[in-house]
Amino acid sequence: MSVVVRFAPSPTGFLHIGGARTALFNWLYARHCGGKFLMRVEDTDRERSTPESVETILEGLTWLGFDWDNKDPALNGGKHYYSQFDMRERHAEVAREMVAKGAAYYCYCSPEELDAMRAEQKAKGLPMKYDGRWRDRPASDAPAGVKPVIRLKAPQVGETTVDDQVKGSVTVQNEQLDDMILLRADGTPTYMLAVVVDDHDMGITHVIRGDDHFTNTFRQVQIYKAMGWDIPAFAHLPMILGPDGAKLSKRHGAPAVSDYQAKGYLPEAICNYLLRLCWAHGDDELISTDQAIAWFDFPSVGRSPARFDFVKLAHVNAHYIGLTPDEKLADLAMPFLRILMGRDITEAERKTLIGALPDIKPRVQLLPEIAEAAQFYFMRIEPDEKALKILTPEAKGVLASLIPALKSSPHWTHEAIEELFRVYAETHDMKLGKVAQPLRAALTGRGVSPPIFTAAALLGRDEVLARLDACVSAS
Repeated sequence: MSVVVRFAPSPTGFLHIGGARTALFNWLYARHCGGKFLMRVEDTDRERSTPESVETILEGLTWLGFDWDNKDPALNGGKHYYSQFDMRERHAEVAREMVAKGAAYYCYCSPEELDAMRAEQKAKGLPMKYDGRWRDRPASDAPAGVKPVIRLKAPQVGETTVDDQVKGSVTVQNEQLDDMILLRADGTPTYMLAVVVDDHDMGITHVIRGDDHFTNTFRQVQIYKAMGWDIPAFAHLPMILGPDGAKLSKRHGAPAVSDYQAKGYLPEAICNYLLRLCWAHGDDELISTDQAIAWFDFPSVGRSPARFDFVKLAHVNAHYIGLTPDEKLADLAMPFLRILMGRDITEAERKTLIGALPDIKPRVQLLPEIAEAAQFYFMRIEPDEKALKILTPEAKGVLASLIPALKSSPHWTHEAIEELFRVYAETHDMKLGKVAQPLRAALTGRGVSPPIFTAAALLGRDEVLARLDACVSAS
């Protein structure tokens, strides 16, 4: 059997980080099995679904590196995905077919009648569910002028079992499940019907989704059985919780994938971290995409919810920053540098940034931190409190003494500059730090920076001398 999975978000907002984890697990399983990963947008809620949300979701998936196998607009009515709304006539057709087969029926209850039914059940302490009053009534009883809904004729005896790939075998007594609505009075399908019809028509073999959908599965299985369709395998993934154990939300920091992109995380880091939420491969923490595809399977998915740890995510991001080639990393960091500087970066400045990255990369965890660490290369920064403490009159005197040697040095390299400062320190019976720290404060405006002799070489002789002159002459 060729594996076919799908990711089916509702386009009513952003791509949630939990949704990204669901998409990741679907994508990995498809690629692991050599199958297909399909994209479906569940856009039947016309009031809340927006084209902007669709675009945001697709952009998020693309940024994360997930390619889907039904991206051809020629196959999808001009879209890059399957639209559930476009299939609404097919959903209605299936509902009517179920009526013809005796697996569903027309229900003419008014809203007032249903409210009275529920109130009576509540007063008697009974479970509140539809009581099947139109289940076996003849069509001749239908009231004039009332548009009916179509309800599933759910089995009332026996049990329904779901053999979940994560949760194991779970059984529910059929008497707990009522005759749910399949088609509304206005002819629109309910989610419960639409998702089953779509999954069947798309040939989905494995439904991989969050466990907030688990209770729906028992009703959906009944639709499959009523239509005589093959039932897919199900895998319901544990929830992702915030660090405090509550459901992950805005108050925890960044629920949307776009937020993580804006904060300077790399997609490889997000995927690696999400993979490790409820899935494990021994003690491996840092896992490449190729390894993840080779190793992923359901027996390694845990059943308990996972807590989102921003400290661990930052650590993983630092790892992937370290692996990113300098030219690519410079391009990723440049938008954040533009924000800091308020202007575009020149090609010469880009080359300087590339040269600085080997010293910056080991010191940062997020892309904005690269921009902050590199900012001094492209603009003069007023000394902060720590730098001001370093730049004492004595320290400025040291720098003034070194300016002639820096002007006349035949070479302008890291090694040559360091040797000049080392000789000065030895000649004056000083530790190298006592000479290098004032240079750092004068050139960067900070008490901490990347290795200062490399920084001086990258800044260039003229800029270094200009900054030292300005520092020495400042009161």
